[in-house]
Amino acid sequence: MARVYFVREKISMEVPLGVTVLEAEIRAGLEPDAPCGGQGSCGKCLVKVNGNPVLACQTKVVGDCQVEIPGKKKRGKILSEGFSRNVNFQPDLRVKRIRLEKPEIGEKRSEWERLLAAVYGDGEIHNDHEEIGCKNSAVPYIKVGAADVQLSGILYEKRMLAPVWEVIYTENEILDFRQSSNTEADLCQNQSGNDAGYSEACCNIFTAAIDLGTTTIVGYLLDGRNGQTLATESRMNPQMQYGGDVIQRADYVLEHGTEALSECVRKTINEILETLIEKSQKAGDIYQISLVGNTCMHHLFLGISPASLVHAPYTPAISQPLTLRASDYGIHIHKKGQLILLPNIAGYIGADTSGCLLALRQDLKEETTLLLDIGTNTEMILGNKHGLAACSAASGPAFEGAKIQCGMRGLPGAIDHVKYENGKWQYTTIENEKPTGLCGSGLIDLIAELLRTGLLDENGILHSGQVKADTFVLVPSGESQREIYLTQKDIGEVQLAKAAIAAGIRLLMKKQNVEETQVQTVYLAGGFGNYMNARNAARIGLIPENFAEKVSCVGNAAGEGAKIALLNKKERHEAEKAVQKIEFLELAACPEFQDCFVDELGFGK
Repeated sequence: MARVYFVREKISMEVPLGVTVLEAEIRAGLEPDAPCGGQGSCGKCLVKVNGNPVLACQTKVVGDCQVEIPGKKKRGKILSEGFSRNVNFQPDLRVKRIRLEKPEIGEKRSEWERLLAAVYGDGEIHNDHEEIGCKNSAVPYIKVGAADVQLSGILYEKRMLAPVWEVIYTENEILDFRQSSNTEADLCQNQSGNDAGYSEACCNIFTAAIDLGTTTIVGYLLDGRNGQTLATESRMNPQMQYGGDVIQRADYVLEHGTEALSECVRKTINEILETLIEKSQKAGDIYQISLVGNTCMHHLFLGISPASLVHAPYTPAISQPLTLRASDYGIHIHKKGQLILLPNIAGYIGADTSGCLLALRQDLKEETTLLLDIGTNTEMILGNKHGLAACSAASGPAFEGAKIQCGMRGLPGAIDHVKYENGKWQYTTIENEKPTGLCGSGLIDLIAELLRTGLLDENGILHSGQVKADTFVLVPSGESQREIYLTQKDIGEVQLAKAAIAAGIRLLMKKQNVEETQVQTVYLAGGFGNYMNARNAARIGLIPENFAEKVSCVGNAAGEGAKIALLNKKERHEAEKAVQKIEFLELAACPEFQDCFVDELGFGK
């Protein structure tokens, strides 16, 4: 064993000899940034060990040492707002006030049966693999579990104290019931007792929507009585310490198992939920959570190996919509609280894209629309109410800062926009901090301006006119802590990324027999799309030129869809049916893809 001391954090811990410094950082709970998954290719994990600069992922602990992690950890600008669509408030989670009168002599039904009849009407009480069940008459199936058996025993004595009850329930399950009173004022007063873990101390009822992204996690707290959004909270996804993209994380899981990645993200979601309640300044319980994420994030959250996603034919382990018990997955809400997951569409088109569809409802529109969610994998849906088709383009991490020499995520100090004007190169940075690197939107702007000024030709060859013809320095070292520049290799990475996206769009249009002019709206979802200059994206050939005027930025549409899933169960079920009808185009199996991809590598006119 060796003792590692992290100087800035003032943390000292023992680790086995031979582990990497990166692993020591993870064990210390420091959540280091490791976009390449510890392969030593990104250079983002630079630290000083006993004063010597090294890559943490490539340096093993061979004895007691001191580690300095440079700079302060910055929090990125996390996009939480999205396209908002008004929907009727018709949730699956319902609240009903009922009065349980004292039974007449000779009454056959139990206290529990009478409660169910008051909530649902006379129907069938179905055990559905739960511990107990009983029958009455007619249809709906009502789950009855062990907790309900315990609770049914207290109904009699509690009824003697307060005959009016407030019941929180779904279509087929009672989640909670508590004593109420006849007035709204009394309803909100604290009640004594909390039998069997059922909350009687407050009248607030919450639901929560979670957008589990590869880079960020965003949570929304909703009022369960009226659907109002009460609070929003976000965090960086702690899985980034195991790799910046889903492929790196999947590779880690195949070697080490799912536990580390599942546990760290569940812990962060619990922190978000706790903060949401604090922000709302209301006491209460969360009874339902709707969660969306790409297929890999979906699987890792559930503790499912993503092996099927990294091996042909790249299918998800499970794609169906799910309603699960949140406590079974370590989520700290009401003990009978539900976890709702929208369906995955295909291997690399996940529940987050289903959330976008639910927010935008392309399946109901007469006009032809295209949805683009640009990232390491770019998901897209094209069509209208007469039919939808989807595909996923492996666009790589260039637009997220990886594999770009001076690339970075959208953190404070990242150059987000670039323009050449009046003979000068001008740029802006996130939060107006000193420039530290190029994020995706700034990268697109810079390449578009290099093309416009003639310093970059249509084949992607850079003639910078500077000391090194194949390197363009945007920010000299005197204006920043280091030079910020673009290399010929960086341009090649952008060409690969934009060619994959452009080829996907072309082939999806061909599959749907749609011409460019027929596409009336192009929805750009996600943080990158929200800040990207559409004209410059068209200039470099990422999207067709005439799409630039048709772009509508819809922000975090996946998160909005997760909220709608809680607000209106009919909308949710309709979107789930629409997902089943989507045609899937597997680009890797498409014989035309390679030729189309090569055609799109250049920057055109």
